[in-house]
Amino acid sequence: MRIQSRIGVELLAALFVAVVGMVFRTLKLSFREEAPGVNPYDPANRDHFLYCVWHDSIVAPLFAGKHRGTSALTSRHVDGSFVAGVLRRRGVTAVRGSTNRLGPAAFRQMLEALKTGHMVITPDGPRGPARKMSAGIVYLASRTGRAIVPTAYLYDRPWRFKGSWTDLLIPRPFSKVLLLGGRPIFVPPDLTPDQLREYVELVQREMDRLNGDAHAAATPAFDARAASAA
Repeated sequence: MRIQSRIGVELLAALFVAVVGMVFRTLKLSFREEAPGVNPYDPANRDHFLYCVWHDSIVAPLFAGKHRGTSALTSRHVDGSFVAGVLRRRGVTAVRGSTNRLGPAAFRQMLEALKTGHMVITPDGPRGPARKMSAGIVYLASRTGRAIVPTAYLYDRPWRFKGSWTDLLIPRPFSKVLLLGGRPIFVPPDLTPDQLREYVELVQREMDRLNGDAHAAATPAFDARAASAA
């Protein structure tokens, strides 16, 4: 469903934030870091990172804590306007662009944002394929010197809302969510096209590994909960 009215988009964004925010107040959230200092919600952490998040999992990092100087890349189409409204209400600055077609103005805005805060990028958006890396985040890491932090999120029995090319996962009230932050990946400057592809493949492997680790760590606890409720 597409909402063309700007007022309609804003109202829908406000409703989404209110409802999902209430859900998250009932959840049991568990954070695990493979390296110190990669939790974006910890005010003691001074480093700024590029957080790599699959498109279907974006709800968890958006609502799991208080954002401090965080920005996120979102598309310029109508769906992106809805996402921008949600981001704004969560204290996140929206940069309008695409990981595949990032204009000069958006790129300059991202460079400025990374001087003082984190940047969240969904490298499989805005058109997919789902959970497949595009090169934008690696290129940005090479240009800025900011490390990429791969992430993974595992929900206990989530709701799945079907989209045109991927689902959107939203946890059920009073369920569990596991949030994992991987080891930072530093990308050298001045990469050749072949080297750029190598780092894209490296980040893809780390995202896949981390999601596998999340399932291995959380599934026994989730299964135990399901068994006790049966």
